[in-house]
Amino acid sequence: MAEFPHPNPIALTHFIVSDDIERSRRFYTEVLGGELVRSGEPTYVALANSWIIINEGGGPTDDKPTVILETPPDPDRVSSFLNIRVADIQSVYSEWSARGAEFLTPPIPRETEIRCYIRDPDGHLIEVGQTTRPPDERSQTA
Repeated sequence: MAEFPHPNPIALTHFIVSDDIERSRRFYTEVLGGELVRSGEPTYVALANSWIIINEGGGPTDDKPTVILETPPDPDRVSSFLNIRVADIQSVYSEWSARGAEFLTPPIPRETEIRCYIRDPDGHLIEVGQTTRPPDERSQTA
């Protein structure tokens, strides 16, 4: 089992709200290849060099008194998304499609990358991309 994220000095995680935590856990582990760290509420999945935290939505709390957590009400209107960078997008596209991922389109070449998008079971958008810039150009524009 993967280890729980430990800040050193910080750890970046991505929190998603799910209507069905177990269904989302299966997507992030069985389709995307993550490793379960902790099940329950919340569920943690180690994915590449980060973690996905999956939990139910809910009303305001004393530390976020006006915030309501919910799944995307309209999956076609997005203000934030998970961005997964891969070394070989065609292989990832084939592998994840075979495991049940439903991509919006096949990978599409752009000026400096090849990318495509999928949604998780709750409608959260995920970009999957591969850079096409040579390594020496990547460090100059960062």
